[in-house]
Amino acid sequence: MADFGLIAIPTHYTVQPVELGRWAEANGFESLWFGEHSHIPTSRKTPFPMGGELPQYYKEFFDPFVGLSAVAGATDKLKLGTSVCLVPEHNTMNLAKMVACLDRVANGRFLFGIGAGWNAEEMADHGVELKDRWKVTRERILAIKQIWTKDVAEFHGTFVNFEPIWCWPKPVQAGGPPVLMGAWSKFVPKRVAEYCDGWIPVDAGIDLGGGIEAIRSEGRRRGRSSDEFDFSVLTGEEFRPAGGLEARVGALLKLGFHRVVLMVPTAAPDKQWPALERYAKLIRTFH
Repeated sequence: MADFGLIAIPTHYTVQPVELGRWAEANGFESLWFGEHSHIPTSRKTPFPMGGELPQYYKEFFDPFVGLSAVAGATDKLKLGTSVCLVPEHNTMNLAKMVACLDRVANGRFLFGIGAGWNAEEMADHGVELKDRWKVTRERILAIKQIWTKDVAEFHGTFVNFEPIWCWPKPVQAGGPPVLMGAWSKFVPKRVAEYCDGWIPVDAGIDLGGGIEAIRSEGRRRGRSSDEFDFSVLTGEEFRPAGGLEARVGALLKLGFHRVVLMVPTAAPDKQWPALERYAKLIRTFH
């Protein structure tokens, strides 16, 4: 049976995290995901990757870890994910501890969706150059996995370098929460196969089936089983899929995705609730 999630951008005017989480769990959703931007520099030199003007709500993101921690305490079974955590914007030890603590609070329900970001000015404010963002992401994730799994951890890289440390708590999930990469390029299969547990792209005109096969192939080359990868995808009404959203969801499941995450519009609650009810009705057709 397919799993269905919701991805939302909580702000000061949207349905609040706890209310949304309780509703999602009560209506058959398997997971709830929140995105991240620490801030948006007013210079706006980097173009919005989806084209056009940057939506207003990009300036208004909640911190995902605060929102998801609140949801964790208000739900019992709902999985909680970041889609995505911008790894270059975080200190390595702090991020390792924050994720481990959230996995503890949620009793092993956390899914760690990661990305490297696209906004050069935002990254520069965190001391990271755009050209280095994936190198930084790789080293931080590899170092975090050491912290999660070793009583005494150390890491020596170009961007992350520390002598032996103690850092608790460790996550509930053995080896740490699944790490899912939310990106697509020709480099993604190697990155996923090296230091991730799955892939969570946006359904936005890329070759999704080819991406799944490329990741599986690279995994096999590295001695990893094809079955160990978690394939999730973000889609929703805003993409206006030909044939309707139900047909598109069916097509995504046939491609090999295990989880379909539906995008909640970022708006006032009176605009969000009708979309949420449509999504609840849609997923019942696949159960």
